[in-house]
Amino acid sequence: MTPIRRRAGNDDASFSGQQPGAVQKALSMLEAVAHLGPGTSARDIAAFAGVPSATAYRMLNLLVADGYLVRMPDLSGFALGRRTAELAYAANGSAPSSSVHKVAEDLRRHTRFGLHIASFADGRLRFVDQDPDHDAVGIALLRHFLHANALGKLLLAHHPRLRPASALPAVTEHTIRDHGVLDRELDHVLQTGYAYEDQEALVGRAALAVPIRDETAHVVGGLYLHGAARRITPDDGGLLRFALDGASRLTGRL
Repeated sequence: MTPIRRRAGNDDASFSGQQPGAVQKALSMLEAVAHLGPGTSARDIAAFAGVPSATAYRMLNLLVADGYLVRMPDLSGFALGRRTAELAYAANGSAPSSSVHKVAEDLRRHTRFGLHIASFADGRLRFVDQDPDHDAVGIALLRHFLHANALGKLLLAHHPRLRPASALPAVTEHTIRDHGVLDRELDHVLQTGYAYEDQEALVGRAALAVPIRDETAHVVGGLYLHGAARRITPDDGGLLRFALDGASRLTGRL
């Protein structure tokens, strides 16, 4: 994990006046992005945090410059950055091991798509290594709609007790809402060794997920590749082999 940097400057005695208020505003803006999700606009962040628009724009630029926030690739809004993720990892003890991060970074050098590593420990979907250059819109929502994304389907297929019994909410018009259809798709995951989503969690995005196993071959996580719809497809044998080979390199590392 990258060490937390300290800014050079005056000692604690100078921490007075308006500075505590500025810190509170910055934290409120980070909370706004965490609550509202990736792609949140500057206007919505300012409204949520109760910060004047002019102040919000200045502070957002500072938070982006320091790596606590990132701008979405299409400039539609903001998402939490690498340094905020590092704080979360430190708080919940879920920081990726150096070996996981090293493999993930090597794989990212060989693909143009976003690549994330997730753990299924305790039956929960939790990202342990997120791609800093491909912060997908809605990535934080995947754990809440397991039926609507490739990683969630992978988790549900290998942990049947987690399969939802209640209604399946629609995230997009493409989301599976029928339990019978979902059961057939999860059986297909077990048969083929991969899971696929096609605009089910986000219109315009497709993704593949393949299992990561421990030393005893139990599925303990997943490797997730996402990109534009029609560019990510299981029919692309080279892409699927790339994902499977990458997952095999992570065996026993989660």
